[in-house]
This record gives sequence, structure tokens and C-alpha cells, in this order.
Amino acid sequence: MASAETPSPGGEGRRASERRSADDVEAGIVALWRSYGESRDHSLRDRLVLHYAPLVKYVAGRVGTGLPAHVDVADLVQSGIFGLVDAIEKFEPERGLKFETYAMQRIRGAILDDLRSQDWVPRSVRSRARDVERALERLNARLQRTPTDAELATEMKISLGELRELYAQLQLTSVMALDDLIGVNRGGTSLAETLPDDHAEDPIATLVDQDSRRQLAEAIAQLSERDRVVVTLYYFENLTLAEIGRVLGVTESRVCQLHTRAVLRLRSKLVEQAEG
Repeated sequence: MASAETPSPGGEGRRASERRSADDVEAGIVALWRSYGESRDHSLRDRLVLHYAPLVKYVAGRVGTGLPAHVDVADLVQSGIFGLVDAIEKFEPERGLKFETYAMQRIRGAILDDLRSQDWVPRSVRSRARDVERALERLNARLQRTPTDAELATEMKISLGELRELYAQLQLTSVMALDDLIGVNRGGTSLAETLPDDHAEDPIATLVDQDSRRQLAEAIAQLSERDRVVVTLYYFENLTLAEIGRVLGVTESRVCQLHTRAVLRLRSKLVEQAEG
């Protein structure tokens, strides 16, 4: 009988088989990309769509968190498929960007574009979102720091409880990718498009991209510690709101409020930087 310190031959064989299987899949996808790049054949494109379809479900699930109950995730998936197809058709491997990263931006953008076209956010809610943003801009300028919820509530002449309820309503307006924020007053440049390109030939464009990333990093750094944690875990660590709630020891509903607050504050800071 094998000792506790000696791996069993069967276990080693299974792991080796799994590694070979994963390598075979990866090699097959590389070959599929190569064939599609040479022929642009729609049947090959459809095979790539099937392979990367789980990305659509993942992004749709994240975008769907906090949306009204009448918004069907299946509809988000359908919109996201169009984004995936667009990503496959426009992807340029020579730019050095990982396809999954590029595709998730395109998928999320297609879903958000479809949601915006439906105008599912009531006009009154959009108006309240603008009220919060203007109040944040005034307080940022006056205090030279991120205001607390209590200070924001006082500025808006409402109670802290009413502000929390307002955050819950404004979840509808904060369904956006973090890369949407970097495009404030910059023509909608996506975060993926600001990543370094080893083959870039335009140094001016590179400087602009670096400046955009720097401004976003500075805006995040000015958030409160809890807001920074929510932004980092949600957008960079890809945790769900429920998972973030377990990390912070709060309910998913409270994380939704924190996410909404963080997005509004980021937007306000980026607008302030652009106007400054």
C-alpha cells in the first residue's frame, strides 16, 4: 500500500491525463483562431462563439446583479452574444491583449447598450442621480476630500436613512463597467483600450492612455477604504456582490449600496479632474 508521503500512481496518472487534456484543448483553440484568422469562415467563428459562450453568462450574471426583477438575465445573455461575436470578429491577437479580457469588455458594452436603449431607468431616478453627483462635486471642492454619507445627506437636506434608500434606487443608474468611467469627457475610451500596446507607434496616444489610467487610479485612491475595497473586489478580483458581502460581513443589499456610492463618487471625481 502506498505511504501517505508517496503519491499513488493512479493519482499521478489522472493529473497527467488532465494536464494533457487541458493542453490539447488550448492547442485546439490556438489552431482554431489561426484558421479563422486566415479564412474568416463563419462556421469557424461559430465554433469560437460556442467555446467562449460561458464568458457571456458570467458577464450577464454580474451586470444583472441589482437590476429590477423584470429584467431577464436571458435577455442580457442574448445581448451579450452579439458582443462576443463582435469581439471575435474584431480581435487582433498581434496587439498582445488576452482575448478573454477584450471579449468581456465587448460583451459588457453590448449588454449595457441594450439596457440603455430600453430606457428602463425612470426619469425621476436619473434626476436624483444628478442631484447626488452635483452635491458630491460641491462637497469635494469645499472639503478637498471625499465627503462622508452624513455630510452628503446634510448637503442634500435629507436624513441618513433617506440617503441609504436613495442609494438603493440609484443602483439602477450605476450598472456600468468601471471602464465606462474612464471615458468621462474623453469620448468613451474603454479601459481595455488604454492597456499598453507593445506595437504602438503613436507616442502621443500612449501618453493620453497613461494619463487616463493615472486619473482613474487617483480617483480610486481618494475613495474611503470600504469603497476602495468594494471597487477592487468587484472590478479587479471579479467577486460577486454576495461574495463581497461575506468578505465585509454585511448583506448583499448593503454591498449594492456601497457599490452605487463608490461609482457615483468616482464619476464625480473624474468629472472634477476633467474640468480642472
